[in-house]
Amino acid sequence: MSTEAVIVDVVRTPVGRGKPGGILSGIHPVDLLADVLDALISRNDLDPALVDDVIGGCVSQIGEQSYNVTRNALLAAGFPDSVPGTTIDRQCGSSQQAAAFAAQAVLAGQADIVIACGVESMSRVRLGSSTAGADPYSDRVRSRYPDGLVNQGVSAELIAAKWELSRAELDEFAAHSHTLAAVAQSSGAFASEVVPVAGVDTLTDETVRLDTSVDSLAGLKPAFRTDELAERFPDVEWRITAGNSSPLTDGASGALIMSAERAEKLGFTPRARFRSFSVVGSDPMLMLTGVIPATARVLERAGLTHDDIDIYEVNEAFASVPLAWLRETGADATKLNPRGGAIALGHALGSSGTRLLTTLVNQLEASGGRYGLQTMCEGGGMANATIIERV
Repeated sequence: MSTEAVIVDVVRTPVGRGKPGGILSGIHPVDLLADVLDALISRNDLDPALVDDVIGGCVSQIGEQSYNVTRNALLAAGFPDSVPGTTIDRQCGSSQQAAAFAAQAVLAGQADIVIACGVESMSRVRLGSSTAGADPYSDRVRSRYPDGLVNQGVSAELIAAKWELSRAELDEFAAHSHTLAAVAQSSGAFASEVVPVAGVDTLTDETVRLDTSVDSLAGLKPAFRTDELAERFPDVEWRITAGNSSPLTDGASGALIMSAERAEKLGFTPRARFRSFSVVGSDPMLMLTGVIPATARVLERAGLTHDDIDIYEVNEAFASVPLAWLRETGADATKLNPRGGAIALGHALGSSGTRLLTTLVNQLEASGGRYGLQTMCEGGGMANATIIERV
């Protein structure tokens, strides 16, 4: 039985705006993910027939992302027919969960080589299209929450109200995310992690805006306020805008995960090892707060404290999420998303988990840090957290 699951390589595509005309909007999501899978194989000169499984994340599994987009992508990448693939949905944390499942299969001795990955083409498969015309909640769910459930944007507003986060704080955080990402982009920090997409002539992330400022963000209107919601939540000041939220995005990413023994036998030098995992449920009204207990649990399982963590990647679905996380955890804000987060780099839902992992591994290597903690809030009130250790 394997005793250690290691990361051999991590890659991602450039991120594109998730709307018609975005740099990746002309690429079928199957082909977008196939380019990531092909890059993992070609960069490491690995025989794809050795891959035991490919586990992919995708949220809107409908239309071009239906019928097991992961299996279709590995076939498009030229993997042998014998390589299986499956697609999972843990909402925004889908590919982070894919990485956890992959590592756990290795740790259990049930696999030696697994690729964890994810894709979302939000320009081609509209957000919410998988539930269009259907009610995902049964009467029994609704009876449990008689006051009604809300969408993630309203949940972000409720978090901002509960933690008394001002509009200025939210906009300052968003502007800082763009600044950090722009600095990383201009310095070439992303060069080793971004792989080309066939038919696309850039490796530059389309969503990063160097000119973003608090003043420019201040002019944006609240994105989720309606008269009905304002009456329902009279204490909410409606501070969440398109500027302090993550944009709709296209992208794919992936991680090559092996047992330490197999990596050594094949001559690979691992880049990081998995230390611990957690996944929690949380209040579906404040559905984005699960990152707080997930962080506490993953640290406890690793036998570590915040003082041990060198870098945090906390997904910036909305600025209120990492800010509330900082308030509750007391973590060092200078260690948070040092290359910018999803407000600048986008949130291609099914891809975001392994996209954060990609950036975390590369930043640990660049900084010489030892431990990195990644956590992701998820629709319906859940969160994943993962701790990795640089090798």
